[in-house]
Amino acid sequence: MNFKIENFYNPHLSVGASRLDSILSVTASSGEGVGTVTNTLKKAIIFIVDQSGSMDIHGKMDIAKLAVRKSIDLIDESNLFGIVAFSSYPQIIVPLKPATAANREMAHNAVKRLAAGGGTEMSKALFVVLDMISGLKDTMVHTQFVTDGQNETSDRKELERAITQCEGKLQCDCWGIGTDWEPKELRNISNRLLGTADAVPDPQRLEENFKVALARTMSKGIGDVRLRIQTPKSVKIVTIKQVSPEIVDLSRLAKKVDDKNIDIPLGAWGNEEREYQIAFELTPQAEGEEMMAGRPKIAFTENGQEIVVDGDRIVAAWSGDASMTSRIDEQVAHYTGQEELAESIKEGLEAKSRGDVDSATVLLGKAAKIAAESGNDEVTARLKKVVDIVDADQGTVRLKSNAGKAADLELDMGGTMTIRKRTGTKK
Repeated sequence: MNFKIENFYNPHLSVGASRLDSILSVTASSGEGVGTVTNTLKKAIIFIVDQSGSMDIHGKMDIAKLAVRKSIDLIDESNLFGIVAFSSYPQIIVPLKPATAANREMAHNAVKRLAAGGGTEMSKALFVVLDMISGLKDTMVHTQFVTDGQNETSDRKELERAITQCEGKLQCDCWGIGTDWEPKELRNISNRLLGTADAVPDPQRLEENFKVALARTMSKGIGDVRLRIQTPKSVKIVTIKQVSPEIVDLSRLAKKVDDKNIDIPLGAWGNEEREYQIAFELTPQAEGEEMMAGRPKIAFTENGQEIVVDGDRIVAAWSGDASMTSRIDEQVAHYTGQEELAESIKEGLEAKSRGDVDSATVLLGKAAKIAAESGNDEVTARLKKVVDIVDADQGTVRLKSNAGKAADLELDMGGTMTIRKRTGTKK
C-alpha cells in the first residue's frame, strides 16, 4: 500500500485570529511508492460473546453461537482465532490457535456447549484477551465484541482500566443485540480501541454483520499506523478528530513523541481513505506574516524499522482582505455540517427519551435537513425509522408514533456516520 496525505483549509486568517481548521485526507492504496507495504499482515481474530442470563431470551445465545461458528469457517488457516465468553466471570472457549480445519472443528463443538447464565461484567473478558495475546508479535489483533446488556455498575471502574490497558494492543468492533444495552458503553470501547460500534436490534442480522466486519479485517495490510503531527513549539493542537467514515474524537489517544511531534494511533489499514479534522491554535501575527501551523505525516513500523510518509506543510498567512479571510474551505464546512448532524441526532434522541416531543421534532428535523443536503443516505434511512420526513428541504418531520427503542438505538449508533465531500480544493 502507498500512503498519501492531502490538506484542505483556508490559509488566510484575519488579523488577530488564532485558530486554523484543516481537514486531512489520508489514502492507502495498492501500488508502488513511498510507504508501500504488502498485505502479509498476520491476523488474530478473537470473538468475545456475552453469555449472561439475558442472552437466553428470544434465542439470542443460539443466534450468537451460530454467527461465531459461521465466522470462524471464513478465517484462513494462516491466521489465528480464539473465542472468549463472559458473564459474571470470563471463560476461554477456544484459546488462540491457527485456524486449521481441525481447530475450527474443535471450536464448533466448544461453542455448541456454551450456555447462558449470570451477570454482565465486560472487563473480565478484555483482561482475558490481554492475557491471550501476551507475547504475540507481528500480529494484528481484532476482536468482535457482542453483548445484549449493560455492564454491571460494580464493574465500571474495572472496565475503564481494562480498556486503557487494551489501547494500542488490539482493535475492537462492538455489537449491541436486542434493545437493553447502553450505546455509550459500546462507543467508549470501540472508539478507544479504534473499532466500530453498531446496533443489531434483530439478532438474526448478527451473522451478516460479523461477515462484513471480518472481510474488512482481513483486507488490512498493515497494523499500528499513526498520524504524526509536527508543530512549532508555539502552536497548540486543540482538536483531533476522525470525521470520515464516522466521527470519532481521537484527542485523548494522542501521545507526545518529542518537543515537536505527537502521534495519534489510527489502527490497521487496507485500501481505504479516512479523513481527519485538526484544529490549530496559533499566536496571531501581523498582516502579511506567515507561520507553519503543522505538518502531517503517516508513520508505521515494518520489519522493525519506522517508515514515515510526509505530507505538505499547513501554513497560515494573516491578511486584512476580508474577501480572502471570510472564505470557509468546502471540506471544512462539509464536516462541520456532519458534526452538527451528529449533535442534532444526539440531542434529539435525548429530548425524545425524556418526553420532550417539541424539542425532539425540531432537532431531528434539523438533522433530516442536513442529512438530505449533504447526501448522507445512511443517516437519512435511519432517521426514517424514527420520524416521518414531511419536507427534508425545510427540516419538517413528525415523530413516528410506533417507533420503538430499536429504531432509536439504530439512529443513535449511526448518527456519527458521515459522507465524504469530493469538491474541496487542496491547499
